[in-house]
Amino acid sequence: MARFTLGSLAGKAALIGALVLGGCGLLPEQADETSGWNAQKLYSEAKLSMSEGGYDRAIQMFEKLEARYPYGRFAQQAQIEVAYAYYKQGEQALALAAADRFIKLHPNHPNVDYVYYLKGLVNFNEDLGLLAALSRQDLSERDPKGAREAFDSFRELVTRFPESRYASDSRARMQYLVNSLAAHEVHVSRYYYNRGAYVAAINRAQTAVTNFPQAPANEEALFLLVKSYDALGMTQLRDDAERVMRMNFPSSVYFSGGPESDKPWWQLW
Repeated sequence: MARFTLGSLAGKAALIGALVLGGCGLLPEQADETSGWNAQKLYSEAKLSMSEGGYDRAIQMFEKLEARYPYGRFAQQAQIEVAYAYYKQGEQALALAAADRFIKLHPNHPNVDYVYYLKGLVNFNEDLGLLAALSRQDLSERDPKGAREAFDSFRELVTRFPESRYASDSRARMQYLVNSLAAHEVHVSRYYYNRGAYVAAINRAQTAVTNFPQAPANEEALFLLVKSYDALGMTQLRDDAERVMRMNFPSSVYFSGGPESDKPWWQLW
């Protein structure tokens, strides 16, 4: 019967370990399928991956393209495509970082107008999240930071490139954002008014009226001003707000308190 000592077992273990390690060195390394590709081949394959929804693979190929051919036209376009791929993935921070990088490196690029437009879209379409979607929360009820940043990007585009193919859509989105930002201020004003914080309600309503004078939400903003000033007993300011409201919204639904009532129209209860 063969007998094994501790020493012999240790020796055999060492031998096996050496063979395993040696064998690993004999295994072929994973080949890079793109090793012989030129810039156009890398770009075409990355675009194909994008069209199929393979954004991770596309980003990897665009980054390889830029690393291998940093001074060609494909490299600059690859930087734009990376920003777009991150946007499609919902990676807001990475998309904005890639867009800002491109603008910094190529401020006079023929397609820089599109990059400003893309920045605006990233913030404009910022995901609301599951709870917001279920509650049908709109932009006016959200933190307006993204809306303001989207507005700034669209404004930069239409200011610098008024003839851009993206300018018309940017102007329409800016108008929507103005209305939503005003509605946000009114939403907050209404919140404060319902809790008896009349000074805070006045401040937010005045912000809407002052900063967004053409916004439809100002009809309610003025209504909240009238009610808040009345609640505070500030009759002169209340009357001034009512006068402005009647001038700008003569057919306002808020005036229809009913002729049979002996209360002022702003006193709903």
